[in-house]
Amino acid sequence: MKNTKALLDFWEEQMKQSHRSSNYFFRKSPSHFHMMLLVMSSHKHQQNISVEELKTRLFKTSRPKSAMIINEACEKGFFFLEKNSQDSRKKNIKPSESFLKEFEYYLLALRSISF
Repeated sequence: MKNTKALLDFWEEQMKQSHRSSNYFFRKSPSHFHMMLLVMSSHKHQQNISVEELKTRLFKTSRPKSAMIINEACEKGFFFLEKNSQDSRKKNIKPSESFLKEFEYYLLALRSISF
């Protein structure tokens, strides 16, 4: 019962923040959330993910819509583009330091509730 209360409190706090930051942005649609998971998974596994690869891997999202979401995430400072060292025409997507901190805080809060 204690964990249920803590989880409800956590979600209420998250909903208060839903209008700002990445909290709102990545909950706009399943495509936004999927993009965040793909970029963060690549980062965690120390792999690069290019813009083109991300556009291809986003499920049920057109390439123009994918490009728009990627551009918006970069404009808001959640991600940034980095030139590929082997092919300067390709750009890899990386999470920003501020987003990494926010994401880690989110995961820590969820872990503390689950035990």
